Amino acid sequence: MSSDQDRPAANNGSAGNDGAATKPRALVFAHEPDGPACQIEHRLVERGWTVDTHVITEDFDQPNVANPFPEVGDYDMIVPMGSVRSLTEKDEIDSWVHTELEILRSAHEAGTPILGVCFGGQLLADALGGSVEKAPVTEIGWFEIEPVEGQENPVGAGPWLEWHHDRFTPPPGADVLAKTENAVQLFRIGTTVGTQFHPEVDVAHVSGFLAHAPDDYLTENGVQREEMLADVQKHEAASISNCHALVDWFLDEVIEPS
Repeated sequence: MSSDQDRPAANNGSAGNDGAATKPRALVFAHEPDGPACQIEHRLVERGWTVDTHVITEDFDQPNVANPFPEVGDYDMIVPMGSVRSLTEKDEIDSWVHTELEILRSAHEAGTPILGVCFGGQLLADALGGSVEKAPVTEIGWFEIEPVEGQENPVGAGPWLEWHHDRFTPPPGADVLAKTENAVQLFRIGTTVGTQFHPEVDVAHVSGFLAHAPDDYLTENGVQREEMLADVQKHEAASISNCHALVDWFLDEVIEPS
């Protein structure tokens, strides 16, 4: 899969008064300040998209205090990202999570492309009739993902960064495209795609996440800051290339199949 920066954008933009296509627009849902789309956003911009980010919660200590959701009807894509929260504990985030689930459900039914990452993929599974549960094994670190029998893994084995305590059962009718031993990693239903892994990461992104992670949480999960950052530095170049190829696949094969 190519990651050439001069590839054209998917032709999702609407025509302006002069007949020229306007830039297609993507809306990112960042559930906390340290959860941007990062390399996904970078690739979308390289491909000619305009990207807006809506940060849902600003204070890690007040997970149920949320900014009102924007109108999504003018956007050509929605990208719900990861979160430190869990859909197995919706009461902690019930001031906003049901609204987001309904937004994603309605957008999917309207044919708006959606690319959900980790918690975002779990939201999509839940919104479209699947489910989310505590994973029997926490996956934190770099993992290769495998194709499911009878399917092709269109985004490559990776390794991809995993950081999740929950896992999803994809919605009815979804094609499961990749997995690890412990969790489904990639599904597609129409122009909606959910990942369990984190394709968006780079050193700056993970550094920001680690800066907010409590010491006791990291210790409990066997994560050492210096080791994690060293691993990200080791994998960063390949991960960025893989992420950009994933975005290209989403734009060229999911949204605009030939």
